[in-house]
Amino acid sequence: MARAEQVLVLEPQHELKFRGPFTDVVTATLKLTNPTDRNVCFKVKTTAPRRYCVRPNSGVIDAGTSIVVSVMLQPFEYDPNEKSKHKFMVQSMLAPFDMTDMEGVWKEAKPEELMDSKLRCTFEMPLENDKTHESESIKTVSSSASSVKNEHTMLPKSSSASLDDGEVKKIMEECKRLQMEVQRLREENKQIRDDDGLRKRKVASVAASHSSTMVTSSMRDEGLSTRVLALCVLFFVIGVIIGKLAL
Repeated sequence: MARAEQVLVLEPQHELKFRGPFTDVVTATLKLTNPTDRNVCFKVKTTAPRRYCVRPNSGVIDAGTSIVVSVMLQPFEYDPNEKSKHKFMVQSMLAPFDMTDMEGVWKEAKPEELMDSKLRCTFEMPLENDKTHESESIKTVSSSASSVKNEHTMLPKSSSASLDDGEVKKIMEECKRLQMEVQRLREENKQIRDDDGLRKRKVASVAASHSSTMVTSSMRDEGLSTRVLALCVLFFVIGVIIGKLAL
């Protein structure tokens, strides 16, 4: 009995192209679309499983949705004279409504329920013109990125320069304010010194006048004491003379 026709839509339909260089992993994509109103189980198989890594390699595609499968070719030494014999097969089947174990469903599936599509693999090395074009494109992208980077680096510099100017202006204003404050303090200090000198001169003047007053009063006291002593002596002499006359 002939197999059922594939219900999945494959993009690409017949060929997976891998473009070198092949010194690193090269990835091709395979899009699987389910246009039906049923969920569809799928598997991706290859004739060279050691050369490829497929993610995802199996699963369920819901009705009306699609999935992208990444096919990764492992690095190898490319020989342009060697034709690729690698092939892939996408196998699918309608998912049962009561499906619980997908592996069990695949094991119990009947041959007439299985659908498959095959794709072959091709390897391509970029031509010299393509390499030149790619290198120029890379250079253009790099130069564009560099110019954008320079613009971004220059922008912060200008903004930082404006910030520096603002800070300098603030510092200059602060210096002027401090200079005015210092000048004010100097004037106050000078005024205090002048007031202190005047006060000292007043004190000295008062002290001098007080000392002169004290000297004058002491001189007056001394003069008074001398006169009193002279009078006492005079009275004593007179007393002596009167005493002798009386005898």
